[in-house]
Amino acid sequence: MNQDAFIFPPGSKVSLRKNYDPAYQDGYHEKADAAQKLQENIQQLAKYQDTLYAQNTYALLIIFQAMDAAGKDSTIKHVMSGVNPQGFQVFSFKAPSDEELDHDYLWRATKALPERGRIGIFNRSYYEETLVVRVHPEILKKQSLPQNYKGNQIWKQRFEEINNFEKYLVNNGVVVLKFFLNVSKDEQKKRFLERIKYPDKNWKFSVNDVRERAFWDDYMQAYEDVFQNTSTNYAPWYIVPADRKWYSRLVVSDIICSRLQQLNLKYPTVSEEHYQELLKAKSILEQED
Repeated sequence: MNQDAFIFPPGSKVSLRKNYDPAYQDGYHEKADAAQKLQENIQQLAKYQDTLYAQNTYALLIIFQAMDAAGKDSTIKHVMSGVNPQGFQVFSFKAPSDEELDHDYLWRATKALPERGRIGIFNRSYYEETLVVRVHPEILKKQSLPQNYKGNQIWKQRFEEINNFEKYLVNNGVVVLKFFLNVSKDEQKKRFLERIKYPDKNWKFSVNDVRERAFWDDYMQAYEDVFQNTSTNYAPWYIVPADRKWYSRLVVSDIICSRLQQLNLKYPTVSEEHYQELLKAKSILEQED
């Protein structure tokens, strides 16, 4: 799999809608074609996570952004199905609370960052502050913004702040992976209708989801601006085709495994003093009746 094909080139003005096909499959034709490879990645990810946890040097932050019904929840569920819950955490960012509104917009994300040795997932993230609030500027009225946040300057300023934030994280051992699950408008409609048709999916549907569809083009423009300004060499955006959930899961798992492999993770070696303690413990155990 050519993972570079999914990267939004840093510093480019590539068009999201023209250059990234939500139905792209990269030679995989059916779910069964990708099933074995996905399972291999899940098993490999479990091994990498164990070493990441033991080494306790790096942390992995995975960010998922997408339109409604793109498959964020199911991607997290399937790709992370083999990892140890001890070293894994997921945070979902919905409308901010009163307490969160009294802080800067990165505050709640900073509190949820994974510790060294752990994998953290943001199901939506601080990028909502450059997406939803841009499509619905009335939301900004609820935020007590400083005087220097005015007009379109706010987005340029937030892009710069986010880039600086992510650079800081990377410099301090946090690997940042950012995925946009790129679902088409037609496929979203199909999934919405399924949520209405099948009782076990009714709970997933909200009338507000349909209202937000009316702003599809606005969201696409906002996302494109985000990618053009925040896809960097140290934290690039991956645009993942999401019209076929089985394929998006494969892509995400493949990229995560490759990135962890690049860290050259190793189990820590013990000191000579510790090793002698192990030998003593072994001797005591062997002498037991």
